[in-house]
Amino acid sequence: MNTVGATGSPARATWGRTPPQQREQQQQLLQVETEPIRPQFRSKIVCELTCRHCEAVVCRRGMKAILLADMNIELFSTDVPPHGVQLVNNDYQTRNCYCRIRDVACLGCGNVIGYHVTQPCEPCMEACNNGHFWMFHIS
Repeated sequence: MNTVGATGSPARATWGRTPPQQREQQQQLLQVETEPIRPQFRSKIVCELTCRHCEAVVCRRGMKAILLADMNIELFSTDVPPHGVQLVNNDYQTRNCYCRIRDVACLGCGNVIGYHVTQPCEPCMEACNNGHFWMFHIS
């Protein structure tokens, strides 16, 4: 494997052993990421999501999903706090269940592009869910 060095000339990649502590951390991270995932969610495609208004990257781990409370609504979701958004306004309750949610705005342009489930309700937590609490409008 060749890479380009600081001078612009090819440099050889160096390979080394991963320190035991770092190896343990990597194994724990892999275990945490894969254990709670239900088999039907393992084969889903992961997408990079961009804001429709300004094209800023808002999430690198999005997944197409269907809203549990209304199966006619498609959206994108993620299980980790996205880096390109900010929570805005106050929490409010959904119409279809008792979840508390808060709008999410793009850091690039300020437009509301989705929401975050700040407090999921018991029926939603008991339903088959993928553990994703950051939702993005499909458009």
